[in-house]
Amino acid sequence: MERRNFVKSTAALTALSLVHPGISFAASSPTGLQLYTVRDQMEKDAPGTLEKVAKIGYSAVEGAGYDKRAFYGMPPKEFKKLLSDNGLKMPSGHVESPFLKDQANETFEDAAEAGNEYVVLAWLFPEERRNIEDYKKIIELVNTSYEIAKKHGIKLGYHNHDFEFQSMDGQIPYDLMMHEFPNDLPMELDLYWVSKSGLDPIDIFKKYPNRFPLWHVKDMADTKEQEFTEVGNGVIDFQRIFDNLEMSGLKYFYVEQDQSKNPLESIQTSYSNVQKIKK
Repeated sequence: MERRNFVKSTAALTALSLVHPGISFAASSPTGLQLYTVRDQMEKDAPGTLEKVAKIGYSAVEGAGYDKRAFYGMPPKEFKKLLSDNGLKMPSGHVESPFLKDQANETFEDAAEAGNEYVVLAWLFPEERRNIEDYKKIIELVNTSYEIAKKHGIKLGYHNHDFEFQSMDGQIPYDLMMHEFPNDLPMELDLYWVSKSGLDPIDIFKKYPNRFPLWHVKDMADTKEQEFTEVGNGVIDFQRIFDNLEMSGLKYFYVEQDQSKNPLESIQTSYSNVQKIKK
């Protein structure tokens, strides 16, 4: 591109972002996929599945298959190369608490080797969230692990479900976490679970600005069961959320659908609909 055209394009984009601050940010954020959506396919054929994911148009993935110091059965460097061969990167990956309690240094070392910027505590087992004292133990674990992660160049984050927003012992666990976690500890906001809890993601952004570099973009069916569905086929107004993303601090977002009869078709539909939202 000629310099004068580049300058014109940049000026136009800047002017547009002043009118509509979320647009340029959303357009520049890679469309990612949380690999839990295609977990069965990854287990059977990781190389073939990643090739299909890339062909759809996804440029980033979030891992959900780390175990025994391997990603989907492959050493970190081997999996990173497989991603790279398909034009993919893996900015973040999910783990559960045993990987922080029992092998934090190894977990973060492997994450860095695989190319992660973030490692995210993805889920709390029922016995880890029986009361507010249990949450305080999780907060202590996360804060300690956060310091270990920094030594490996990794940012440790936390991913919500709906249970963190339910009052317990007169407190909201999520608010307690946000108060007790370091201010720069990245939170991954799952838009489905926030919505299912009856809250507005934009209100969360306003309450805790610039705390959410990671999102899960997951839709909710217009049914009594409120089951998972393809992005754009449900009731969540993603356009409104993306239009307000400048408050969140978004860096990466991932399409996710926990359950689907045909995951590959679902992620194709979601990808196509997300592109309409980002424009």
